[in-house]
Amino acid sequence: MTTDSGQQRIGIFDSGVGGLTVLRELYRQLPKESILYFGDTARVPYGTRTAAEIVQFVREIMTWLVEQDVKMVIMACNTSSALAMEMVQAEFDIPVLGVILPGAQAAVQQGKRIGVIATPATAASNAYRNAILEMENSCRVWQVSCPAFVPLVEQNRIYDPYTTEVAREYLAPLIQQRIDTLIYGCTHYPLLAPVLRSLLPAGVNLIDPAVRVVAAAAQELELLGLRNSGTALPTRFCVSGQPEQFAEVSVQWLGCTPAVEKIVLPTVVRSTVSIVESVE
Repeated sequence: MTTDSGQQRIGIFDSGVGGLTVLRELYRQLPKESILYFGDTARVPYGTRTAAEIVQFVREIMTWLVEQDVKMVIMACNTSSALAMEMVQAEFDIPVLGVILPGAQAAVQQGKRIGVIATPATAASNAYRNAILEMENSCRVWQVSCPAFVPLVEQNRIYDPYTTEVAREYLAPLIQQRIDTLIYGCTHYPLLAPVLRSLLPAGVNLIDPAVRVVAAAAQELELLGLRNSGTALPTRFCVSGQPEQFAEVSVQWLGCTPAVEKIVLPTVVRSTVSIVESVE
């Protein structure tokens, strides 16, 4: 079933280029859908921000996306999914999907000794650990905070020898624990796949939550009658920082140089009652 809403875009947002891993899955699984991509590049990285900052950033982005008349939002950012989902569900009346639960579900189907590499904020939230253990309490979960990864990806330094050394340091405790499964706990991290795979034992399953969240989005669109049966519009790319820098970094992942707009997010006054506690 398709309605006029099928012609509306799906909104995706991330702190930067990491959400392109989700965008690629959308192109693969839902090729008829039109997409609006927003990267908050003026404030990247999110992983070292406070919970209060993340909630405010997400509130501003969601307000802007709703103003653009999107029919659904995918929070292609683990930090936002971990810290702001409760706020989003309370304040916005459109379908919003995060990456934490789909990633956790995929992991428990693959292994019992699960490693999570994530931003400091996502790791501190314990969102993946809690989701995994709620689904399967016999699993063991180890989390590693990887603050350097997002800046390195945003700076297009994936194949820099320094990046390999940083990755080796981050992965060492997980390899020592003999993990059988590794979750990319940030949408930037699949872009580091060649480096990470070269350092991990061959038998470790790599879990990209992007695959699962897009599958969930497809089900939700079908359920709500919002699938687009026509031809997709060209993807609209918007950023809060420098469009040229985003276009330069993203071209290798998109296969073309995108036209990128710089936009100014609306100022949104915080509600008087905070519904998110800060994370220590």
